[in-house]
Amino acid sequence: MRVDYHKVLPGGMRAMAELERAVHSATLEPELLELVRIRASQVNGCTYCLAMHNRDARARGEHQTRLDTVAAWREAPYYSPRERAALAWCEALTELPRAGAPDDVYAAVEAEFAQEEIAALTFAIVAINGWNRLAVGLRSDVLSLDGLDLSDGAGSRSASGIA
Repeated sequence: MRVDYHKVLPGGMRAMAELERAVHSATLEPELLELVRIRASQVNGCTYCLAMHNRDARARGEHQTRLDTVAAWREAPYYSPRERAALAWCEALTELPRAGAPDDVYAAVEAEFAQEEIAALTFAIVAINGWNRLAVGLRSDVLSLDGLDLSDGAGSRSASGIA
């Protein structure tokens, strides 16, 4: 890890944790939130968050095929309209400089979610993008995560020190 941000700026960690608590206090389905976190982490290339949220989604009973194909959710036949709206909103906000926040994407979200849920979903997307930037930028050690299903040797480090 480049900087142990947990230790050197605990106020930042408390603020991020409080944002997560606010999202969790809303009525959004935990399974939907995991899909959104996984998709943002795929777009951002965050190994740490991908490993964590795939692990957590599996622990919640998510189907492996849905996890394996969330990057291609538009083509996959097993995501609900609500999940599709959330994933499209996630992608739009994660790729904000390129995609903006298109009205048609927001209209799909508005058709599937109540206003409080839209706010919570948007905060969840803000939060995962923040976590992704911390983990990628400061090189969070994915091998420090508990509960990964790696076989012996699968987690060995490369010559660069990054798994």
